[in-house]
Amino acid sequence: MSQTQPPPPRTGPRPLPLHLTTATNGWISSRVGLPLLKNASTNWNPEVAKKVAELQAALGPSLQTPDPKNPDPKDPFAEAVDREIHARLTAFLDGIKAYRDHPYQRDLSDPPVIWTDGATQLLDYGPEDGTPVLFVPSLVNRAYILDLSQRRSLLRWMARETSFRPLLVDWGTPGETERAYSLTDYIAGPLVGALAQARALSDQPIPVVGYCMGGLLALALTALHPEEISGLVLLATPWNFHTERVAQAEVLAQAVDATSPLLELYGELPVDIIQSMFSALDPFLVTRKFIGFSKTDPKSEAAEDFVALEDWLNNGVPLSGPVARECMGSWYGHNTPYKNEWRVGDTDIIPQNIETPALVLAPRRDRIVPPASALALAEELPNAECHTPPLGHIGMVAASRAPTEVWKPMAKWLGRL
Repeated sequence: MSQTQPPPPRTGPRPLPLHLTTATNGWISSRVGLPLLKNASTNWNPEVAKKVAELQAALGPSLQTPDPKNPDPKDPFAEAVDREIHARLTAFLDGIKAYRDHPYQRDLSDPPVIWTDGATQLLDYGPEDGTPVLFVPSLVNRAYILDLSQRRSLLRWMARETSFRPLLVDWGTPGETERAYSLTDYIAGPLVGALAQARALSDQPIPVVGYCMGGLLALALTALHPEEISGLVLLATPWNFHTERVAQAEVLAQAVDATSPLLELYGELPVDIIQSMFSALDPFLVTRKFIGFSKTDPKSEAAEDFVALEDWLNNGVPLSGPVARECMGSWYGHNTPYKNEWRVGDTDIIPQNIETPALVLAPRRDRIVPPASALALAEELPNAECHTPPLGHIGMVAASRAPTEVWKPMAKWLGRL
């Protein structure tokens, strides 16, 4: 009798050395710099000065009046900082351990594959009599963020609760062929093929839904084949890459240039390097998340949802060299989409020329794609309707409020097509 193999141990959050170093360096540098803090340095801001005075009163006597009998007293403020650093580091490590030890395992089986092109597959969530809707995810992460778990599956909800037939483009892991793919190769090749397969299931044009980077791919697909697409839904899709954190975006582009020897040697950008680059946009995001998780009941649904999402985040895929250069170098570095300088083959991707009805959903709490970046695209599309749900980038497709705030409004809009 065969025995079920235990799942491989979790290695996230990836890359763990980076996140540990970022957290400890940030906290320790605060402690090291404490002696350089001047007692009057906060007086310029009355509100801050008031809080400092309250903190000093709570910690003990001010160090500005040393005791002659004790010329080297302990600094209560420094001791408090030490305790806080220890508490945060402990909570961070506890959160990581709780995540790694959690028993949750994703138990959803993939739906039927109805078409393939190299590493790319088209998954059919049914039902057969439903109206096909083509879902296009990002190339950076796995497609199953739209089918995360039993409770958090946009695609299974849509197949069950609406009259639509969701079809998911699963890019897979780049093989030998895909390592040489540019965005044009992906869009004009597998994505056009997936659209043709989806279109063959309907006697009329079909809607396309793009999530994050997948929204840009869906936009380009619509520009190439507007007659095949009845509507375009863009979920947290970036357009103006320089609305916020411009310096970080430019550093991201420079980092890709620095990895050129690696791209030339292997033909792809590894997952850990991708994670490292994007963590620069919010270096302490992982720290905050796992400190919060350390306080979560491990038996709760919230803990299970957290683990499911982190497993997905840590199960990324590499990017082909040409795609990495174009996305991070051109998009983030030079803001080519917003400048109308992005080309797919011989076609300029200019939103003003796309008359297909569009729904732009730009979540207000998005820390990955700033709302202003996504709203810039809504402003340029001539037939766009825009909504700003009170959710985050991933929360809009996987949070407990996603069905009410995003899924149902999107299905209603698609139904009007």
